[in-house]
Amino acid sequence: MSKARELAELGAAYDSGALSNRNIIINGAFTVAQRATSVSSSTTAGYNTVDRFRVNVSGATFNQSQQTVTVGGETGLPTQFTKFLKHECTTGNDNHFIITRIEDVAKFQGNMVLSFYAKGSNPSTLGKLSVKFHQHFGSGGSSDVYTTAQDLTLTGTWQRFTFNVTMASITGKTVGAGNYGGVLFGQDTNASTEAWTLDITGVQLEVGTEATPFEHRSIGDELQRCFRYTIKYTNKPLGICSGATTISHEVVELHTKMRATPTVESGATYDVNAGNAGTVAISRSAQLTSTDDTINFYNSANNWTTDAACRVTCVLTAEL
Repeated sequence: MSKARELAELGAAYDSGALSNRNIIINGAFTVAQRATSVSSSTTAGYNTVDRFRVNVSGATFNQSQQTVTVGGETGLPTQFTKFLKHECTTGNDNHFIITRIEDVAKFQGNMVLSFYAKGSNPSTLGKLSVKFHQHFGSGGSSDVYTTAQDLTLTGTWQRFTFNVTMASITGKTVGAGNYGGVLFGQDTNASTEAWTLDITGVQLEVGTEATPFEHRSIGDELQRCFRYTIKYTNKPLGICSGATTISHEVVELHTKMRATPTVESGATYDVNAGNAGTVAISRSAQLTSTDDTINFYNSANNWTTDAACRVTCVLTAEL
């Protein structure tokens, strides 16, 4: 069978929905942003805005935001896309990347193909950005493996990029907890401080050598996948303070089983209708320990007013 015929049949299978679940990237269309929709002049590493995409800062300064595609579409971008991530590096540095980490390094073996839509501006002297792949073997595992960086040269118009990679076998490797495969977009080993901008959407990674059309998922489906790693509560009612530390309904069952027992990100707050607000904490005792599907909220400041009503705003994270 000719390659053209194979691709034609592949396209027909895609149209019929037979190729669902082939994209191992979560939130590749950037429709979910539980933490925030923008940050400015940031030097903070980690997860800042859109879910499942973190920043390796490495001395850089950046603005980042979830953007809405112009109604009616934008040149070079299929009309099905509604969101994209804008990452503006205002002061560059080496190893400043946007990174997505995929649970289970075993998925990162053999022939794989990455595709995405992007536009923006390159560092003026270097004239390009980079894409590379990463195998991380977890706690106590074998040493990390990075592929050689591949050039990413942007223009001011959306275009689809495709990168093929052959990932090394993990046979013989020691794999520990928290292992993952990663994809990195940005400034590689060049230490230029020049500014650059990356607008990106439609990120897809699949097994094989041929990129297929982007797999669009419903927002509900994408959000449910994101909940394995991050859950945000905004003014979630917890019940009545039954004492200085405890709440009458302090145990909360999560939307889904998370990757691991989560921690509470900084900035979490309680809101009460009387007395002190207190300090958000989880896992009050051995008998009330939080797990990957149940959270025990309590007040570590031990200063609530009995019978005050309490609600919580927080981000629970079990990210890689």
